[in-house]
Amino acid sequence: MSEKKVLTAIIEKASDGGYGIYVPDIEFLFGYGLTEQEAKQDLMETLEERLEDYKDRQIEIPVELNSGNIGFKYHYDFSGFFQSFPFFNVSALAKEAGLNSSLLRKYKEGLAIASPAQKKRLEGVIHGIAERLRIAAF
Repeated sequence: MSEKKVLTAIIEKASDGGYGIYVPDIEFLFGYGLTEQEAKQDLMETLEERLEDYKDRQIEIPVELNSGNIGFKYHYDFSGFFQSFPFFNVSALAKEAGLNSSLLRKYKEGLAIASPAQKKRLEGVIHGIAERLRIAAF
C-alpha cells in the first residue's frame, strides 16, 4: 500500500449557514453540507468523482492526488470555527487574546482577514483554553 498523502482542507461557514470545505492546493476540490460531517463526506465523494473522471478521460492525475491513499487535515477559518464552536463568546475570546472584540467579530464574519501573526496568537489562546479544559476536574 502506498504512503498516505495528507492534504489540508479548510472548513468555513457557507453563505446559507451550512459548511463549505475546500482544499487550497487542489483547484475545484470542495465539499458542502448542512453539517460539518456532511461537508466532509461530500469532500470525499468529490475527490472520488474527480479521480474517476481523470481515469475515464485518461487524464494524468495531479501529483497531489496520485497516491491513491488520500486523507485530509482539517483547519477552520474563523467563520467555520465560530460556527462549529458557537459556545465561544467573541468578546471573551478577544479579551483573553488581548484583541479588539470588534476586530475579532470582523474575522468571524469574513469582513477582515487576520494576519498570520494574529492567527497564530488566537490559535495559541484556543489551545491554552483546550489545555485548561483538559485538566479541569469536577
